Amino acid sequence: MSKRDYYEVLGVDKSASERDIKKAYKRLAMKYHPDRTQGDKAMEEKFKEVQEAYEILTDSQKRAAYDQYGHAGVDPNRGGGYGGAGADFGDIFGDVFGDIFGGGRGRQSRARQGADLRYNLELSLEEAVRGKNVEIRVPTLVECDVCDGSGAKKGSSPTTCPTCHGNGQVQMRQGFFAVQQTCPTCSGRGKIISDPCNSCHGQGRKEKTKTLSVKVPAGVDTGDRIRLSGEGEAGENGAPAGDLYVQVHVKEHPIFVRDANNLYCEVPLSFTRAALGGEIEVPTLDGKVKLKITPETQTGRMFRLRGKGVKSVRSGSVGDLMCKVVVETPVNLNARQKELLEELETSMGKGDEAAKYRPKEKGFFDGVKKFFDDLTG
Repeated sequence: MSKRDYYEVLGVDKSASERDIKKAYKRLAMKYHPDRTQGDKAMEEKFKEVQEAYEILTDSQKRAAYDQYGHAGVDPNRGGGYGGAGADFGDIFGDVFGDIFGGGRGRQSRARQGADLRYNLELSLEEAVRGKNVEIRVPTLVECDVCDGSGAKKGSSPTTCPTCHGNGQVQMRQGFFAVQQTCPTCSGRGKIISDPCNSCHGQGRKEKTKTLSVKVPAGVDTGDRIRLSGEGEAGENGAPAGDLYVQVHVKEHPIFVRDANNLYCEVPLSFTRAALGGEIEVPTLDGKVKLKITPETQTGRMFRLRGKGVKSVRSGSVGDLMCKVVVETPVNLNARQKELLEELETSMGKGDEAAKYRPKEKGFFDGVKKFFDDLTG
């Protein structure tokens, strides 16, 4: 059975941004997740299909290979392994049919592009919201500065392999069949270094820890990636270097919780201030501000401070600060304070007279009474 188009699976256009792809994935993953579909095999297959599409389309190299070659470009069983940099469509089929019918074209060996690297960067919430420049140290492979990446000693150069004539592969015929394999003389490079560089020992690359400056834009969040093009490992024999991906992780904050561009915090509120109303000071990332509390505020009520959240790294829009109040019952009361509370309680009366002061309490006990009446009735 042929696979569905990955963009169709996620319900996005081919021009969709990584953010749009992530949003579509989250929505579909929640819909088809096995914990929610309770063993439904069809839904489980859809979940796997969504996961596969997400994995390919959020990886820049795999997505490029898929856009150019379709499913053949990202099939690890096709020899190219997710397309890879520089693979061409003819090679995908040439490896299969050329070997069987002896029609191998003797492809020129290609120097491999350097590997991509990942660096985990931990930021405080304040740093993520405001942005900053940070210096990071990354251990990697860099091009040898003595031989300029050739692997040969200064004044000499690599020579064409006499076994494969520079192709990097040789054919072994067994009757009707011809099998291509990596050249054992040059290990697939197509060239031989008879006089290797003393600095890199013929590898063309050396280990080095690089210090890089990374500009972290304001508004980044956990899961965001910053790409530094060409700062990954150096390629073999002068091939292009890979990229460095700086993966952002924002540490937990003691006061605020971030959700997209909004911030949330809990604000304790005294018993009397909740009842009478007034103004209190609440924290923001820019300092304290006044918040007006309406009389008769209950625990759990949410107050919104517009524009006191996070500025989006993509759209530039600014979120809000949501303050959830928690009414605090007074503790460590002295005798006089307890007496005053008793007087307050007495002044509210009892039964229906007290209900106007405590409507939730009356509603709760009326519901309890009805529940037991229904049981016994």
